[in-house]
Amino acid sequence: MKTLFSLETLTIGLAMFAMFFGAGNLIFPLGIGQFAQDQNFAATLGLLFTAVLMPFAGVFAMILFDGNYRDFFNRIGNLPGFLLALTIISLLGPLGSTPRCIALTYSTLKTSIPSLSPIWFCAGTCVLLFICTMKKERILGILGKLLTPLLLISLSSIILIGLFTTADVQETDHTSLNMFFHGLKEGYKTMDLLAAFFFSSSILALVRTRQTHNNTGISPTDLTARASIIGITLLAIVYIGFSLVSSYHGSTLGAISEDELLSAITLKLAGPYANMLVSITVALACFTTAMALIAVFADFIQKEVFKERVSYRLILAGSLALTFAISTLQFNGISAFLWPILKICYPGLIVLTLLNIAYKLKGFEPIKIPVFLTFALSAIMYMI
Repeated sequence: MKTLFSLETLTIGLAMFAMFFGAGNLIFPLGIGQFAQDQNFAATLGLLFTAVLMPFAGVFAMILFDGNYRDFFNRIGNLPGFLLALTIISLLGPLGSTPRCIALTYSTLKTSIPSLSPIWFCAGTCVLLFICTMKKERILGILGKLLTPLLLISLSSIILIGLFTTADVQETDHTSLNMFFHGLKEGYKTMDLLAAFFFSSSILALVRTRQTHNNTGISPTDLTARASIIGITLLAIVYIGFSLVSSYHGSTLGAISEDELLSAITLKLAGPYANMLVSITVALACFTTAMALIAVFADFIQKEVFKERVSYRLILAGSLALTFAISTLQFNGISAFLWPILKICYPGLIVLTLLNIAYKLKGFEPIKIPVFLTFALSAIMYMI
């Protein structure tokens, strides 16, 4: 128990929470609460399965593979495994999650700073990301010791204000089962299972680096697994709190875009001065996740595509240039691009994760047919 709550474990657990908690993790629980209303419990259960349990199942699976994503993905074949890994890391990096974090921060800030230029804001954020991630070994310390505690304070304030100023929850015509599956699919949008595959190897590498200096007396695998308990608990608490707040107050807001929902709810609860709190919360959540995402993407491209013939900093600069271009599409444009891909890919990735766990724990070897069949069925269902 002493080891579980040691400073090292707590720092890594907070860092894992910060890595997973980004743009989608702020927005989608609020959207679920507003839509599900009195069926919020069922919808939140669905969300917790795909946005909490499955991502940390992905972390657990990667721990079993010692953080080696090549071995993890290559079980479906070397070329298919590489292409799947490249697709996932690109969606997490400059083609999806990273620019979505920047776009959400901008859409929140513009409510209090209408003259804010989207071009200059996105460009400035990308420059700041480059400064903070050009040395990979700094990332864990920045996330765990500085930014994450501030993020938790901001999130807790919003949740507590919302829960202590509750309104009547509206009734919905949807059944509990329908709302469960709605929450299940909304969890796809967080993209946290995708992130787990690559965050895990990064976390394990950073843990080993820290252990070399601090001599914690526990294996990297055990330390990472125990830190996951902290991360998963914090993530679940925040999801439940945000969905509850939105189920109480979201129905009074009318039609509003997803990226403005957090700001609208906070303004309703605490007035115009709450804009600053919202801005800090969104900026911290999005920036911490963007740091992790773009660093992992650049590291993958350097090692797997260029075989370390190109420097990490040069790849990072090019990645952020592409991130800047995509971020100018704004939150809704990026989400519209990502949703069809996620609906097709997510079920197959869940099957891949569970089968790889079964392989490591029980020696269960079949994987190619179940995974490819799931991808095919998901694509057919989406087209239908």
